[in-house]
Amino acid sequence: MTFRALRIAVLLFILLSVALGTWLSRARSTDWDRPLWVAVYPINADGSDASERHIAKLGEQSFSSVQRFMTAEAELFDAPLDEPVRMKLYAQVRDRPPALGDHPSVLTRILYSLRLRYWAWRTEGSHAGPPPDVSIYVLYHDPAQSPSVPHSHGLQKGLIGVVHAFADGSMHGENCIVIAHELLHTLGATDKYDPADGKPIFPMGFAEPDRNPLYPQPLAEIMAGRRMVSESLWEMPSSLDDVTIGESTAGEINW
Repeated sequence: MTFRALRIAVLLFILLSVALGTWLSRARSTDWDRPLWVAVYPINADGSDASERHIAKLGEQSFSSVQRFMTAEAELFDAPLDEPVRMKLYAQVRDRPPALGDHPSVLTRILYSLRLRYWAWRTEGSHAGPPPDVSIYVLYHDPAQSPSVPHSHGLQKGLIGVVHAFADGSMHGENCIVIAHELLHTLGATDKYDPADGKPIFPMGFAEPDRNPLYPQPLAEIMAGRRMVSESLWEMPSSLDDVTIGESTAGEINW
């Protein structure tokens, strides 16, 4: 075998190994034979004192509402596990993940996915203990400096979520909604809103699409992220108490 053929064979083996590992991780994440260990890594996104103080106040129970939400919704769908996920706060990460940027092309998204997965692999390797099943990196911003934040996103390949959140205790409930939304993205759930204006898509983006009268909807569907108040008005819920998982999303995560 020539050196060129050997090099191609090695590269093909690596690609196949990565593809197999990715497929196995994705399959295991939704077979629900055991609880998924979800790590939350806080990051000071803007280097502000406000973000640093907010992160310092986080504790083991800070993200328990996400765990309770998943547990309650699993019960509604008779999911195999009573406790599908376990949230755990990990140590603050000082490095920041690569940025996706605005209006990325398909190629840019592919390259970003590879860069983010490599960055997460390095980051998790520096922490003690076994690696989690899903990693959620929460980048906190001081709302006094940033009244709006970049879009959050979750990758099913790699089981990684990047959440941009506000370093404000009064907005913790909304932050947890975004965390739950991106967590479900990593498990295969898709968005159920119109990207042009954020309006939930009927029927999969409605909590109760068969409700009569249809409006107002009592809850927001988690992957739609908004509650329909009327045909032309929708609003962001304030906490996971006002959110549910719809049948379409449940099917996507194998519930």
